[in-house]
Amino acid sequence: MNRKEFVEAIAKKAGKTNSKADHLVDVFIDVISDTLKKGQSLTLVGFGTFSVKKRAARAGRNPQTGAAIKIKASKVASFKAGSKLKAAVNGVKK
Repeated sequence: MNRKEFVEAIAKKAGKTNSKADHLVDVFIDVISDTLKKGQSLTLVGFGTFSVKKRAARAGRNPQTGAAIKIKASKVASFKAGSKLKAAVNGVKK
C-alpha cells in the first residue's frame, strides 16, 4: 500500500474526503516526528511504540573497495509493535 492508497482507505473508513484524510496523515506524521526529535517516545496502547534508539559508532567496509571505514554514531527511529497489532497480523482475534 502506498500513501495515496493509505489516504483513500482512511477517508473511506472515516467518511471524510481524501483531502481531509491526507491532512490527518500529515498531522500524524508531524506529531510522531516532533516527538522523536525531542528524544521522547510515543506509545499507542495496543498498536505500538515509536522511539529513538542510539546506534554506536562502528567499523565498516566500503563494499566497492573493501577499505575499512568508520561509521559515525547516530540516532535511528524505532517501532515496536503492540499486542493488538501483533495479534491482527497473526490472524488472532483479541
